Amino acid sequence: MTRHSDPRPAHGAPPHRHSHRHGHGHGHGRHAADVDWDAQATALETGAELQLPALRRTAARLGELLGPRAQVRRVLDIGSGPGVMTCVLAEAFADAETVAVDGSPGLLERTLARAGRLGLGDRVAARNAGLPEGLDGLGTADLIWSSKAVHHLGDQQGALDALTAALRPGGVLAVAEGGLPMRFLPRDIGIGRPGLQARLDAVLEDRFAAMRAELPGAVAVVEDWQAMLGRAGLTRVGSFTSLLDLPAPLGAPGRTFLHAQLTRMREVAGEALDTEDTETLDVLLDPGAEQGILRRPDAFLLSATTVFTGVREATAEGRGR
Repeated sequence: MTRHSDPRPAHGAPPHRHSHRHGHGHGHGRHAADVDWDAQATALETGAELQLPALRRTAARLGELLGPRAQVRRVLDIGSGPGVMTCVLAEAFADAETVAVDGSPGLLERTLARAGRLGLGDRVAARNAGLPEGLDGLGTADLIWSSKAVHHLGDQQGALDALTAALRPGGVLAVAEGGLPMRFLPRDIGIGRPGLQARLDAVLEDRFAAMRAELPGAVAVVEDWQAMLGRAGLTRVGSFTSLLDLPAPLGAPGRTFLHAQLTRMREVAGEALDTEDTETLDVLLDPGAEQGILRRPDAFLLSATTVFTGVREATAEGRGR
Protein backbone atom coordinates (compact mmCIF):
# COMPACT_ATOMS: atom_id res chain seq x y z
CA MET A 1 0.00 0.00 0.00
CA THR A 2 0.49 0.07 0.23
CA ARG A 3 -3.01 -2.74 -1.91
CA HIS A 4 -1.58 -4.76 0.78
CA SER A 5 -1.62 -8.43 0.48
CA ASP A 6 0.43 -8.08 3.61
CA PRO A 7 -1.89 -9.33 6.37
CA ARG A 8 -0.89 -6.38 8.52
CA PRO A 9 -2.66 -3.04 8.09
CA ALA A 10 -1.04 -0.61 5.71
CA HIS A 11 1.73 1.47 7.32
CA GLY A 12 0.79 4.54 5.38
CA ALA A 13 2.33 3.59 2.12
CA PRO A 14 -0.14 3.06 -0.60
CA PRO A 15 -0.90 -0.54 -0.93
CA HIS A 16 1.40 -1.28 -3.73
CA ARG A 17 1.15 -4.93 -2.91
CA HIS A 18 -0.65 -6.74 -5.44
CA SER A 19 -0.44 -9.27 -8.05
CA HIS A 20 -1.71 -12.61 -8.96
CA ARG A 21 1.80 -13.81 -9.55
CA HIS A 22 4.37 -11.62 -7.98
CA GLY A 23 4.39 -12.90 -4.48
CA HIS A 24 2.47 -10.13 -2.89
CA GLY A 25 1.56 -11.94 0.12
CA HIS A 26 -1.38 -13.41 1.70
CA GLY A 27 -3.01 -13.76 4.97
CA HIS A 28 -2.76 -16.85 7.08
CA GLY A 29 -2.21 -19.70 4.68
CA ARG A 30 -3.18 -17.65 1.63
CA HIS A 31 -0.80 -16.94 -1.21
CA ALA A 32 -0.96 -14.00 -3.61
CA ALA A 33 -2.39 -16.26 -6.28
CA ASP A 34 -5.49 -16.65 -4.09
CA VAL A 35 -6.15 -12.91 -3.94
CA ASP A 36 -8.15 -11.18 -6.65
CA TRP A 37 -6.32 -7.87 -6.71
CA ASP A 38 -8.27 -6.60 -9.70
CA ALA A 39 -11.45 -6.80 -7.60
CA GLN A 40 -9.79 -4.61 -4.95
CA ALA A 41 -8.56 -2.03 -7.45
CA THR A 42 -10.88 0.81 -6.40
CA ALA A 43 -10.00 0.42 -2.71
CA LEU A 44 -6.31 0.27 -3.57
CA GLU A 45 -6.47 3.44 -5.61
CA THR A 46 -8.48 5.27 -2.94
CA GLY A 47 -5.94 4.33 -0.29
CA ALA A 48 -3.05 5.46 -2.45
CA GLU A 49 -4.70 8.78 -3.27
CA LEU A 50 -4.92 9.58 0.44
CA GLN A 51 -1.13 9.50 0.35
CA LEU A 52 -0.64 11.88 -2.58
CA PRO A 53 0.95 14.77 -0.61
CA ALA A 54 3.38 12.37 1.08
CA LEU A 55 4.11 10.59 -2.20
CA ARG A 56 4.97 13.87 -3.89
CA ARG A 57 7.30 14.77 -1.03
CA THR A 58 8.90 11.35 -1.38
CA ALA A 59 9.47 11.84 -5.11
CA ALA A 60 11.05 15.23 -4.44
CA ARG A 61 13.37 13.66 -1.86
CA LEU A 62 14.42 11.01 -4.37
CA GLY A 63 15.23 13.78 -6.84
CA GLU A 64 17.48 15.37 -4.21
CA LEU A 65 19.29 12.06 -3.71
CA LEU A 66 19.88 11.75 -7.44
CA GLY A 67 21.30 15.24 -7.50
CA PRO A 68 20.73 18.31 -9.68
CA ARG A 69 23.00 17.08 -12.48
CA ALA A 70 21.36 13.67 -12.83
CA GLN A 71 19.76 12.85 -16.15
CA VAL A 72 16.87 10.61 -15.17
CA ARG A 73 15.80 8.85 -18.36
CA ARG A 74 14.05 5.75 -17.02
CA VAL A 75 12.18 4.95 -13.79
CA LEU A 76 10.85 1.56 -12.66
CA ASP A 77 7.98 1.19 -10.16
CA ILE A 78 8.20 -2.42 -8.95
CA GLY A 79 4.84 -3.67 -7.64
CA SER A 80 3.04 -0.62 -8.97
CA GLY A 81 -0.56 -1.50 -8.14
CA PRO A 82 -3.07 0.99 -9.60
CA GLY A 83 -0.23 3.34 -10.57
CA VAL A 84 -0.72 6.30 -8.24
CA MET A 85 2.98 6.47 -7.35
CA THR A 86 3.91 5.62 -10.94
CA CYS A 87 2.21 8.81 -12.08
CA VAL A 88 3.73 10.85 -9.24
CA LEU A 89 7.16 9.70 -10.38
CA ALA A 90 6.33 10.53 -13.99
CA GLU A 91 5.32 14.04 -12.93
CA ALA A 92 8.47 14.49 -10.85
CA PHE A 93 10.87 13.24 -13.53
CA ALA A 94 9.53 14.90 -16.63
CA ASP A 95 12.30 13.69 -18.96
CA ALA A 96 11.96 10.03 -18.02
CA GLU A 97 10.00 7.04 -19.20
CA THR A 98 8.29 5.62 -16.11
CA VAL A 99 7.46 1.91 -16.19
CA ALA A 100 4.82 0.34 -13.94
CA VAL A 101 5.69 -3.29 -13.20
CA ASP A 102 2.99 -5.53 -11.73
CA GLY A 103 1.53 -8.99 -12.15
CA SER A 104 -2.09 -7.81 -12.41
CA PRO A 105 -3.24 -6.82 -15.92
CA GLY A 106 -6.28 -5.05 -14.50
CA LEU A 107 -4.19 -2.84 -12.25
CA LEU A 108 -1.82 -2.04 -15.09
CA GLU A 109 -4.82 -0.98 -17.18
CA ARG A 110 -5.79 1.39 -14.35
CA THR A 111 -2.27 2.76 -14.33
CA LEU A 112 -2.37 3.56 -18.04
CA ALA A 113 -5.85 5.07 -17.74
CA ARG A 114 -4.70 7.28 -14.87
CA ALA A 115 -1.63 8.36 -16.80
CA GLY A 116 -3.85 9.29 -19.75
CA ARG A 117 -6.15 11.40 -17.58
CA LEU A 118 -3.16 13.26 -16.17
CA GLY A 119 -1.60 13.91 -19.57
CA LEU A 120 1.27 11.50 -18.90
CA GLY A 121 0.27 8.78 -21.34
CA ASP A 122 3.24 9.27 -23.64
CA ARG A 123 5.73 8.76 -20.79
CA VAL A 124 4.15 5.97 -18.71
CA ALA A 125 4.46 2.35 -19.80
CA ALA A 126 3.20 -0.88 -18.21
CA ARG A 127 4.99 -4.20 -17.86
CA ASN A 128 3.07 -7.32 -16.82
CA ALA A 129 5.62 -9.31 -14.83
CA GLY A 130 5.44 -11.59 -11.83
CA LEU A 131 8.08 -11.38 -9.12
CA PRO A 132 10.75 -12.44 -8.47
CA GLU A 133 11.16 -14.12 -11.87
CA GLY A 134 10.00 -10.99 -13.66
CA LEU A 135 12.96 -8.98 -12.37
CA ASP A 136 15.01 -10.43 -15.22
CA GLY A 137 14.50 -8.63 -18.48
CA LEU A 138 13.18 -5.34 -17.10
CA GLY A 139 16.18 -3.44 -18.39
CA THR A 140 18.06 -0.75 -16.52
CA ALA A 141 16.88 2.45 -14.85
CA ASP A 142 18.17 5.57 -13.14
CA LEU A 143 15.61 5.25 -10.35
CA ILE A 144 13.92 2.11 -9.03
CA TRP A 145 11.04 2.47 -6.57
CA SER A 146 9.33 -0.38 -4.74
CA SER A 147 6.77 -0.06 -1.96
CA LYS A 148 5.97 -3.04 0.27
CA ALA A 149 6.80 -5.59 -2.43
CA VAL A 150 10.21 -6.99 -1.44
CA HIS A 151 8.95 -8.43 1.84
CA HIS A 152 6.61 -10.67 -0.14
CA LEU A 153 9.52 -12.37 -1.90
CA GLY A 154 11.15 -15.37 -0.25
CA ASP A 155 14.72 -14.15 -0.75
CA GLN A 156 14.60 -10.48 0.14
CA GLN A 157 18.35 -10.00 -0.14
CA GLY A 158 18.34 -11.70 -3.53
CA ALA A 159 15.60 -9.33 -4.69
CA LEU A 160 17.59 -6.29 -3.57
CA ASP A 161 20.66 -7.67 -5.32
CA ALA A 162 18.65 -8.04 -8.56
CA LEU A 163 17.19 -4.54 -8.31
CA THR A 164 20.64 -3.09 -7.66
CA ALA A 165 21.96 -4.86 -10.75
CA ALA A 166 19.29 -3.08 -12.80
CA LEU A 167 20.45 0.37 -11.66
CA ARG A 168 22.52 2.50 -13.96
CA PRO A 169 25.68 4.07 -12.47
CA GLY A 170 24.66 6.88 -10.15
CA GLY A 171 21.13 5.52 -9.91
CA VAL A 172 19.01 5.29 -6.76
CA LEU A 173 17.12 2.31 -5.36
CA ALA A 174 14.32 3.22 -2.92
CA VAL A 175 12.25 0.64 -1.04
CA ALA A 176 9.39 1.51 1.30
CA GLU A 177 9.68 -1.31 3.80
CA GLY A 178 9.34 0.21 7.21
CA GLY A 179 7.32 2.52 9.40
CA LEU A 180 4.83 2.32 12.22
CA PRO A 181 1.48 0.54 12.50
CA MET A 182 -1.48 2.62 11.47
CA ARG A 183 -3.62 4.17 14.19
CA PHE A 184 -7.18 5.26 13.57
CA LEU A 185 -9.20 5.19 16.83
CA PRO A 186 -8.68 6.10 20.50
CA ARG A 187 -7.47 3.36 22.87
CA ASP A 188 -10.90 3.21 24.50
CA ILE A 189 -13.65 3.44 21.87
CA GLY A 190 -16.60 2.89 24.19
CA ILE A 191 -17.32 -0.68 23.03
CA GLY A 192 -15.45 -3.84 23.89
CA ARG A 193 -12.17 -3.93 25.80
CA PRO A 194 -9.79 -0.97 25.38
CA GLY A 195 -6.65 -1.67 23.37
CA LEU A 196 -8.20 -3.43 20.37
CA GLN A 197 -5.61 -2.10 17.93
CA ALA A 198 -2.68 -3.37 19.99
CA ARG A 199 -4.20 -6.85 20.05
CA LEU A 200 -4.82 -6.71 16.30
CA ASP A 201 -1.17 -5.72 15.80
CA ALA A 202 0.02 -8.82 17.67
CA VAL A 203 -2.23 -11.20 15.73
CA LEU A 204 -1.36 -9.69 12.36
CA GLU A 205 2.37 -9.78 13.06
CA ASP A 206 2.05 -13.52 13.79
CA ARG A 207 0.15 -13.96 10.53
CA PHE A 208 2.82 -12.00 8.69
CA ALA A 209 5.56 -14.22 10.11
CA ALA A 210 3.60 -17.28 8.95
CA MET A 211 3.24 -15.74 5.48
CA ARG A 212 6.97 -15.10 5.25
CA ALA A 213 7.77 -18.68 6.32
CA GLU A 214 5.50 -20.14 3.63
CA LEU A 215 6.92 -18.15 0.72
CA PRO A 216 8.76 -20.15 -1.96
CA GLY A 217 12.48 -20.01 -1.33
CA ALA A 218 12.03 -18.22 1.99
CA VAL A 219 15.34 -17.12 3.49
CA ALA A 220 15.51 -15.88 7.07
CA VAL A 221 17.27 -12.52 7.35
CA VAL A 222 17.62 -9.77 9.92
CA GLU A 223 15.50 -7.06 8.32
CA ASP A 224 18.06 -4.33 8.68
CA TRP A 225 17.20 -2.73 5.36
CA GLN A 226 20.14 -0.35 5.33
CA ALA A 227 22.56 -3.22 5.89
CA MET A 228 20.80 -5.24 3.20
CA LEU A 229 21.13 -2.40 0.70
CA GLY A 230 24.81 -2.14 1.61
CA ARG A 231 25.31 -5.86 1.00
CA ALA A 232 23.65 -5.41 -2.40
CA GLY A 233 26.52 -3.07 -3.28
CA LEU A 234 24.90 0.33 -2.78
CA THR A 235 26.55 3.32 -1.17
CA ARG A 236 25.21 6.44 0.59
CA VAL A 237 22.64 4.18 2.21
CA GLY A 238 20.08 5.97 4.35
CA SER A 239 16.39 6.39 5.13
CA PHE A 240 13.66 8.94 5.61
CA THR A 241 10.13 8.74 6.99
CA SER A 242 6.93 10.41 5.86
CA LEU A 243 3.89 10.95 8.04
CA LEU A 244 0.25 10.58 7.10
CA ASP A 245 -1.80 12.62 9.56
CA LEU A 246 -5.51 12.97 8.80
CA PRO A 247 -7.18 14.18 12.01
CA ALA A 248 -10.71 13.54 13.21
CA PRO A 249 -13.32 13.97 11.99
CA LEU A 250 -12.10 11.95 9.04
CA GLY A 251 -13.49 12.60 5.57
CA ALA A 252 -15.35 10.06 3.48
CA PRO A 253 -12.35 8.75 1.45
CA GLY A 254 -10.43 8.07 4.66
CA ARG A 255 -13.40 6.29 6.22
CA THR A 256 -13.85 4.15 3.11
CA PHE A 257 -10.18 3.22 3.25
CA LEU A 258 -10.40 2.32 6.95
CA HIS A 259 -13.51 0.23 6.39
CA ALA A 260 -11.63 -1.79 3.75
CA GLN A 261 -8.62 -2.15 6.06
CA LEU A 262 -10.78 -3.31 8.98
CA THR A 263 -12.57 -5.77 6.72
CA ARG A 264 -9.19 -7.23 5.75
CA MET A 265 -8.07 -7.39 9.39
CA ARG A 266 -11.30 -9.13 10.37
CA GLU A 267 -10.78 -11.76 7.63
CA VAL A 268 -7.12 -12.35 8.43
CA ALA A 269 -7.30 -12.32 12.22
CA GLY A 270 -10.21 -14.76 12.21
CA GLU A 271 -10.31 -17.24 15.04
CA ALA A 272 -7.24 -15.72 16.72
CA LEU A 273 -9.44 -13.00 18.21
CA ASP A 274 -11.71 -13.65 21.16
CA THR A 275 -15.47 -13.27 20.90
CA GLU A 276 -15.55 -9.78 22.40
CA ASP A 277 -12.98 -8.40 19.96
CA THR A 278 -14.73 -10.06 17.04
CA GLU A 279 -18.04 -8.50 18.06
CA THR A 280 -16.35 -5.10 18.41
CA LEU A 281 -14.97 -5.37 14.88
CA ASP A 282 -18.41 -6.31 13.60
CA VAL A 283 -19.86 -3.12 15.13
CA LEU A 284 -17.07 -1.02 13.62
CA LEU A 285 -17.80 -2.55 10.20
CA ASP A 286 -21.58 -2.08 10.40
CA PRO A 287 -22.44 0.74 7.94
CA GLY A 288 -25.54 1.66 9.92
CA ALA A 289 -24.01 1.67 13.39
CA GLU A 290 -23.39 5.06 15.04
CA GLN A 291 -20.23 3.54 16.55
CA GLY A 292 -19.11 2.14 13.20
CA ILE A 293 -16.01 3.42 11.44
CA LEU A 294 -18.09 5.05 8.70
CA ARG A 295 -19.99 7.27 11.13
CA ARG A 296 -18.18 7.79 14.44
CA PRO A 297 -16.67 11.30 14.91
CA ASP A 298 -13.40 10.20 16.54
CA ALA A 299 -11.96 8.26 13.58
CA PHE A 300 -8.63 9.56 12.30
CA LEU A 301 -5.73 8.21 10.25
CA LEU A 302 -2.13 8.38 11.46
CA SER A 303 0.79 6.36 10.14
CA ALA A 304 4.45 6.65 9.24
CA THR A 305 6.21 5.10 6.25
CA THR A 306 9.98 4.68 6.10
CA VAL A 307 11.82 4.59 2.77
CA PHE A 308 15.30 3.06 2.59
CA THR A 309 17.60 4.28 -0.16
CA GLY A 310 20.99 3.59 -1.67
CA VAL A 311 23.02 4.77 -4.65
CA ARG A 312 24.89 2.69 -7.19
CA GLU A 313 28.31 4.25 -7.41
CA ALA A 314 28.93 6.01 -10.71
CA THR A 315 31.80 4.90 -12.87
CA ALA A 316 34.42 7.46 -13.86
CA GLU A 317 32.82 7.92 -17.27
CA GLY A 318 29.34 8.02 -15.73
CA ARG A 319 30.01 10.83 -13.27
CA GLY A 320 29.52 13.49 -15.88
CA ARG A 321 25.93 12.51 -16.63
